[in-house]
Amino acid sequence: PGAPARLINLNADMAEGYGPWAMTDDAGLLEIASTANVACGGHAGDARQMARVLGLAASKGASVGAHPGYDDKPGFGRRVIPLPHREIEELVAVQTGALLGVARLARARAGFLHGIDVTHVKPHGALNNLACVDAGVAAAIARAIAAVDERLILLAPAGSELLAAGAATGLPTASEVFADRAYLADGTLAPRSMKGSVIHDPDAAAAHAVRLASGKPVKALDTGADVVLRADSVCVHGDKPEAVAQARRVRDALVGAGFRLATLPEVVAASGGVDPMFK
Repeated sequence: PGAPARLINLNADMAEGYGPWAMTDDAGLLEIASTANVACGGHAGDARQMARVLGLAASKGASVGAHPGYDDKPGFGRRVIPLPHREIEELVAVQTGALLGVARLARARAGFLHGIDVTHVKPHGALNNLACVDAGVAAAIARAIAAVDERLILLAPAGSELLAAGAATGLPTASEVFADRAYLADGTLAPRSMKGSVIHDPDAAAAHAVRLASGKPVKALDTGADVVLRADSVCVHGDKPEAVAQARRVRDALVGAGFRLATLPEVVAASGGVDPMFK
């Protein structure tokens, strides 16, 4: 027999709608992704959207996490709002807590105690990007998550201040790379304002994802230098028309390269970093 398949997580952002309007094809994405990041009322999302995605994820065996962001629906959470660290703690805690509450309701409705669990937190958009380079913001996010439940995994961009803050706070952490985004030489995401920063072509995103997941270098968009990042999880953004086709191509390429898709708790557990409750 050959070597065992390497575990990798494939995550996508979901429940990014409001009321009757939905931006993301959550059902389509959950046929492919092994983890859902659920918008929970900040940049998008409401109780109905959260409950719907929690149920879908449970039916597919996907893990679920909170996806808190700036309370800025018109800007979709992609504009930095200057806030004191205490207010950042509060917005992360209240949005994460909202999803935890809806998950408990979903379990009660389904008549069972487990199977609809919130196991991680992944900040959204501008808040996430700021926390990658601002140690104070990163620490505020990590404190808030730990205060809600110190067993929650912090899913954070590879090599970021946010990933370091999670580890320093004692949270289980997972290192994230992006199939559909280009990188700068310092390892941060290229700003969306830069030409070529968003990868739309499914084949290009798939090749990019396999290189990142395999620890191989990708070319920096700004300098052309080699960038190598650690990958526990690969993200495909759900808020674009080609999201499902791109996610399917990324999944197929990862499997073809010898990876086995797993939930985020499974990937973190394999590295010895998650509470057994969440396995």
